Amino acid sequence: MEICNKIINGDCIEVFKTLEEGSVACCITDPPYNYEFIGRKWDDKEIKRRTDRVQEGSSTLVKHIPYGSGLAGGVRNERWYEKNRLNDLEYIKWCEDWGKGLYKICKAGAPVAVFNSSRSIAHVQIALENAGFYTRDIMVYKRHSGIPKGLNLEAKLKKMGHDDAENWKGWHSAFRNEWEAILLVQKPLLNNYWETLQATGVGVFKTINENGTFQSNILENYSNKNKEEKFDHCTVKPLELIMKLIDMFVPPSDENIIIDPFAGSGTTLVAAKILGFNYLGIEIEKEYFPLIEKRLLKTQKRNTMF
Repeated sequence: MEICNKIINGDCIEVFKTLEEGSVACCITDPPYNYEFIGRKWDDKEIKRRTDRVQEGSSTLVKHIPYGSGLAGGVRNERWYEKNRLNDLEYIKWCEDWGKGLYKICKAGAPVAVFNSSRSIAHVQIALENAGFYTRDIMVYKRHSGIPKGLNLEAKLKKMGHDDAENWKGWHSAFRNEWEAILLVQKPLLNNYWETLQATGVGVFKTINENGTFQSNILENYSNKNKEEKFDHCTVKPLELIMKLIDMFVPPSDENIIIDPFAGSGTTLVAAKILGFNYLGIEIEKEYFPLIEKRLLKTQKRNTMF
């Protein structure tokens, strides 16, 4: 199958079976997180069901995390913990299933960067290691803001009429989350970095910044705020952030193809096109295709060295 510069509608687990082995240079993707996965098929219908139930002015959840994500509520009894553990195992199995297909189509040395929450990134890491990848790092995408989630004990006790509620001021069930994890794994090398780079065109990372400093594994000062583009999608990542990842992970070459098997709003594909790389997107929801195609149509390649 010709895979350059197209979007395929389908389940990536099935689509991977049709793609050539060793044809992809890099994967940058943002799959459904585990709290999005709980007890539901994560598709466009489910996204709308949850986002439609977000109440204006609500302080109970981060606005881009849809309603019903399993972040709050419930009696913490044995059944509750068992259900969550079974969900974790189901999620690991699902990630391992698509990870095995991705492993097959990646070149030796190909980097794979996967966004996920601080709670469930370990599950993705285990799954992709089971699929054959080797872990290189867990990078930090530091967002500009975050709001507290979970139980506010003082407020809860006041609502229940407890006299000592004020004694529990500042006690909550969770911390304010201001970062997301980016798992970085790699398909094993061919003996060493130089031999792999010569054979497949990938394997090493660009670590010098524009100001001459050495690149950290903490990525910050990237934001979607104040952008003209508005997307009907709940987990859009900043375009400049994805461009930075591509710049770090993929040496310039016409032969290097970047894939996103959970294309969503198409940000990885847009970033690849801007930087002059070939790309392939896979998206299970056909409803996102007009958005992706519109973004790609108006995207212009920047002046690059290749």
